[in-house]
This record gives sequence, structure tokens and C-alpha cells, in this order.
Amino acid sequence: MPYGIDLKESIKVLHVEDDLALALLVRKALARRGHETVHVTTGDDAVKIVEEGGIDIIALDHTLAAETGLDILARMGPRGARPPVVYVTGSMDARLAIEALKTGADDYVIKDTSKEFFDLLIAALEQAYERWRLKSARVRDQQLIREARDRAEMLLKEVNHRVANSLGLVAAMVRMQAATVSDPHARHALEETQSRISAVAGVHRHLYTSDNIGEVDIGAYLTQLVGELSASLTGNGAHRLVKTDLIHVALPTDKAVTLGVMVGELVTNAFKYAYAPDASGEIRVHSRKLEGGQLQICVEDDGIGWDGTGPAQGTGIGSKVLRAMARNLDAEVTYSELHPGTQVCIEFTIG
Repeated sequence: MPYGIDLKESIKVLHVEDDLALALLVRKALARRGHETVHVTTGDDAVKIVEEGGIDIIALDHTLAAETGLDILARMGPRGARPPVVYVTGSMDARLAIEALKTGADDYVIKDTSKEFFDLLIAALEQAYERWRLKSARVRDQQLIREARDRAEMLLKEVNHRVANSLGLVAAMVRMQAATVSDPHARHALEETQSRISAVAGVHRHLYTSDNIGEVDIGAYLTQLVGELSASLTGNGAHRLVKTDLIHVALPTDKAVTLGVMVGELVTNAFKYAYAPDASGEIRVHSRKLEGGQLQICVEDDGIGWDGTGPAQGTGIGSKVLRAMARNLDAEVTYSELHPGTQVCIEFTIG
């Protein structure tokens, strides 16, 4: 009874063997299994046919008139560049079989004249071909997955690019509207709205320029955000020196957006309310990792000081935004007076 597996297709076998009588018997045995055989007796013919293509698997005999199967195997090139090879040898020396496998054979069969040899050869050919077919299919599937992922990443980058541009346009329109408003309270409210929109736009801008579209380097993003806020608010007459010392931590996009809005609120508040309008001052933004997988980001100044209690300065919308964002981030916000100044820290779990 044959030892082969039930293949769904016939295979084309290149048989390299200089024993014509044995080659004929192998051809008949393979034909009974529905397989086609191409027979050659030399390594030159074998290499030529392999290069022409169309061969599914090779049965390669060790002892030939002018060279050994190992010589031919080396000439055929590495696995992946040619069909799989079943090495056929009349030697019982295991070292020869091991050498064949090291040289690139996929399996080997001990040759004799019994009927069992033909069954074993066919089984080895069918199994080696099936392993190669499954491996090739897996490689193709992985390539298709990589290509689909690359297309998705490209599309997502384009989406982030367009979202960032659209939000930038909205922020610019809000800024222009603020410039036409005479009421200082209304103007400040519009400026704060513009800053919040810019904070969200900054995340999307960071995403389409990053190699990792699923996560944001929060240190790089906040450094850029704080720099843009500093330039914008300094242009409104405030004289503040902003320093950042932010570690590089990758965060999911949704957390980065929330954190960007929160830090933007705190920096804006420090610009506007920490110091007297005509006074200069320093604002520091820094972060560090805490035990338990938490990240702490602090905004501090050397101004008049506020412990977070009592009525908020301005419209109070910023405080409401901070509380809402803290709930989204499951973060704790703490206020500390520095004497002089204020420190506001945000603590949340990174994972």
C-alpha cells in the first residue's frame, strides 16, 4: 500500500538518474499516482530544465557517471530559488544523508530494488512537495498581509494629513475671528478655543510624519506643541521663557490627544495668569515615569501661585475641559504651591 498523501493535484517530477531501468520503474510508479516524470541522466540537463521552470519537485540520485548528486545540488542554488529536492542514495551511511540535507535537500530515501522503495520515494516526493507548497502559500499570504498593511498605513497617514490640515484651517479661522472681536473676554475665549483645536491638530500632524501611525511619541509631540503655544502666546504680548524636559514614551493616539489638550490648557493658563501682565517669567514642562507603570507630566511656574481651589480665573471653561479630559484619561490632576509659583501634575497609567 502506498505511503503517499492525498494531493489535490498531480506533480511534475524531475528524476535525475543514470540507471535507465530503475528510471523506467520510477516513472511507472509515479504515473500510477497521477504524476508526470521528466527523466535526465546528467547534472547539466537537470540544471537546464530547472532553470527553464515548470518542475514541481526533484528526485536526485547520489551516484551518477560524471558527478555526485551533491555536486548537482550545489549547482542548483539555495532553497527557495529552485524546487524542493528528495535525495536518493544506495548508501546506508547516515553521514551522506546528513550531508545532503545540509547541502539543501528537503528529504532523502535509501534506494534498493524492493517495491517498498518506490512507495517510500513517492511518499517522500509528495510530502516534500506539500510542505513546500504550504510554505510558499504562507509566504505569499504574509506578503499580501504586508502589502495590505502598507496600503492601510499609507491611507491612514493621508487621513491624518487631511485632518491636521482641516483642523489647522479651522484654528486659523477662529484666530481671525478673535482678531475682529473687541470684547476682551470674547477674544480670550476664541483664542483658548483656537489653542485647543491646534493641540488636536498637532497629534494628527505628528501621526502623518511618524513611522508608527498607531502611537505617538508623547515627549516629541508635547515638545512641539508647547513650542507652538509659546510662539503663539508670546506674540500676544506675554514675555515667558518655556523650558521642556520630556521623556520619550509611546502612547496610543486617543491618549495623546487627551494629554495634548490638558497640557495645552495648563501651559496657556500659566502664560496668562501665573505672572503679572507686564512681568516676565519661566514656565517648565517635564515628565518622568513612576512606579506601577505610570507617567507623570508637570507644568510649573514661579508666579503668584494657586492651589487649585477657589474660583478659576478667566471663563472657567479651561478647568471644565481639564476635568473632562482627566476622566477620559483616568488621570489624577494635583495642584501644589511652590512658594513662589504653582505646580500642576497629571498622573496616569501608560498601558
